[in-house]
Amino acid sequence: MPEQFRRPVRRPTAAFDNLVGAADPAERSRVAHATASALLERARRDESGGVTERLVAFTAEHGIDEIAELWSQAPAHSLPGALWRLYLLQISLRSDSAMTALLYDRGRVELQSADAVIAGAPTPATPEELSALVDTILRGVFHGDFSIALDRAAAYCRVQASGATHVADDYEPTEPDRAGELTRRALRLDGYADDLSASAASWRRGTLN
Repeated sequence: MPEQFRRPVRRPTAAFDNLVGAADPAERSRVAHATASALLERARRDESGGVTERLVAFTAEHGIDEIAELWSQAPAHSLPGALWRLYLLQISLRSDSAMTALLYDRGRVELQSADAVIAGAPTPATPEELSALVDTILRGVFHGDFSIALDRAAAYCRVQASGATHVADDYEPTEPDRAGELTRRALRLDGYADDLSASAASWRRGTLN
């Protein structure tokens, strides 16, 4: 899996480090939760959807590396932790859209569940259509039912994980290193799916923060 899928390119600045108190984990956690809450609240308060559209477009083109780097340290089942995983899905797709589409289509065929329907991609899905799907899920996060958006993202991850597992099996006899890489990718995606599903359940209970 591309390194970008695990962590965005870091572009730290001195001012940013001073702001978040890089040496103080408690302060980093506080700021991570505060920025995630503020971002979500700002977008959801805007009934026109304009803020959401700008957020989706901006993160697709420029990323939000420094804020997302804060979120990467947050607990998996938290608001910043959930946003971090959604951000990873977006940058993963942008970094290798052709492979992402291949894995998604293979997973859709192999996975015996409703996940492909829940995720909502066309059948089969082109890289451009998957990109539109991820953007639609992000719009749902910022301007829709947050828990449904997380459930859709979790389903998307499970389809991708299934595809990565089966393609890894194909590579195993001839390219074991490639097979290992895809297997690790599948395990990460399965983990993200579990984390996003748990965060969706917490949101519905009113305990996600």
